[in-house]
Amino acid sequence: MINIKISKNLTKLPPYLFTKINQLKKEVYEKNLDIIDLGMGNPDLPTPSHIVDRLCDTIKHHTNTHKYPQAKGIPKFRKSITEWLARRFGVDLDPENEVLSLIGSKEGIAHLCMSYLNPDDYALVCDPAYPVHFNGVSLVGAKIHFMPLLEKNKFLPDFTKIPEKIAKKAKIMFLNYPNNPTAAVVEDNNFWKESIKFCKKYNILLVSDNAYSELTFGNYYAPSIFEFPKAKDVALEFHSFSKTFNMAGWRLGWVCGARKLLYPLEKFKSFLDYGAPMFIQLAGVAALNGPQDCSQNLSKVYEKRMKKMVFGLQKFGWHVNPTKGTMYVWAKLPDKMLKEGSLKIAEKLVQETGVVLSPGVGFGKHGETYMRLSLVTHEKRFHDALLRIGKFTKNYI
Repeated sequence: MINIKISKNLTKLPPYLFTKINQLKKEVYEKNLDIIDLGMGNPDLPTPSHIVDRLCDTIKHHTNTHKYPQAKGIPKFRKSITEWLARRFGVDLDPENEVLSLIGSKEGIAHLCMSYLNPDDYALVCDPAYPVHFNGVSLVGAKIHFMPLLEKNKFLPDFTKIPEKIAKKAKIMFLNYPNNPTAAVVEDNNFWKESIKFCKKYNILLVSDNAYSELTFGNYYAPSIFEFPKAKDVALEFHSFSKTFNMAGWRLGWVCGARKLLYPLEKFKSFLDYGAPMFIQLAGVAALNGPQDCSQNLSKVYEKRMKKMVFGLQKFGWHVNPTKGTMYVWAKLPDKMLKEGSLKIAEKLVQETGVVLSPGVGFGKHGETYMRLSLVTHEKRFHDALLRIGKFTKNYI
């Protein structure tokens, strides 16, 4: 067998969080222990039937959609996106120049890093964060300045804490609200105005990862960055079909913004891929143009699950509060578990109880004392999960 050294940038990355968790699940499964998986944010509910029907009909009766697609997305798909954005947020974008199809927003964010960053550049990344926000930067070999998300600040970054010398070197800032993993939302829109002002001052590309815009609870409304003045001068916004329409495995998303800011990513992708298959894009059209009550009903399901988990964990001494969006619960470990750390607790929990949670440290240093619970199993299973977590917790009290 030949012996070839891999990329230095790749060696700097730790094992992917969910790869390690999946290995633990496999070991536990082989011991015939019942697993309740609340780890990865992988929706358990099916894709709405009208979207599936459109896909099946298109594949069967429109064989021209089996060909290579346009890398930037077929015109009908891009037009449907801009019409949806106009209905949902009241923003006006050009489907020809200001929207780009993606094979999932995760892929798009990683490729954006490759499109813009050089080794001496800085990216401003929240800590904790969705892993591709920092892994995408690391794979390019660029530098990261982490912006702590602290509970006392409602899990929002404090722009005044970013050193002037770092701000001047930064090229990209990643923001993600409603937030993965903390489930935080922005309740004061002055935050968005300040982020735009900061990025304009220091000539920074503001990336709004808005994958959870439709998964909100009660009367909370998640805005688009483009609802705020001057945003198009500095921002790109990513959206995903994965969570909104339960299309995680379909791999479809988009990014939008001013052509000048979008074009580098479009050019980069044109050298690497042909874009999402046309039949999947047309299913996306059906999702965007079809009934939206499927997303509204989904939010109600997640809200019900969230309340059950939050109030259940509170009874066992976990430090956790109700949220206003996403499909996650961000729970601080009980005091007597803190010394062991989130990874060790996650390992013990799955090995002893079969309940899989994501250790907060996998999302960043400031996630160390937390666990992320994904609300992605049948509601009857949450009762069992809480019983097991409660019994596990009693061993520490």
